[in-house]
Amino acid sequence: MARRMNYSARLPFTTEQVYGALTTRDYWDAVIEELRKYSENELTRFEVTADGVDVVMRHIIPRDTLPDVAQAVMKKDMVITRNIHHDAYSETTAGKYDASIPAGPGSLTGTTSLFATEAGSTLRTTSEAKVYIPFIGGKLEQLMLVNLVDLWRGEGEVTHDWLTKNA
Repeated sequence: MARRMNYSARLPFTTEQVYGALTTRDYWDAVIEELRKYSENELTRFEVTADGVDVVMRHIIPRDTLPDVAQAVMKKDMVITRNIHHDAYSETTAGKYDASIPAGPGSLTGTTSLFATEAGSTLRTTSEAKVYIPFIGGKLEQLMLVNLVDLWRGEGEVTHDWLTKNA
């Protein structure tokens, strides 16, 4: 059974400013730089078109840093490819993401929504984790979602800091 989670990054910037960051290579380089504090990361694709923004990131998490329950499943370093798409700017800008792990026993997908609030804007991410392993699948799903909260919080802080310096 899949598990779901919502995370909202509340930002004191307009949706136009936040979306402007999402369309800037320097912003994504700042995200990657922050993620490199924890593991090897790289930006492998960045493209802005009339349809929106497409980003592909590659994260490598050393096996020995994974929790025991994850090490039982992953026999090598965990290589995660994250595909992110934000639609073209609108009053409420939608998006989606997925993360894949070669030989991984499940999936991680989600949607995003950027919308205005009285204090600025919110970038909300709704994630769904599915692991197809009896008995420990639920534990791994929960572990994935707990770690996503840390990821989204960190990326929200990078967004805030980047916009403070560049808006």
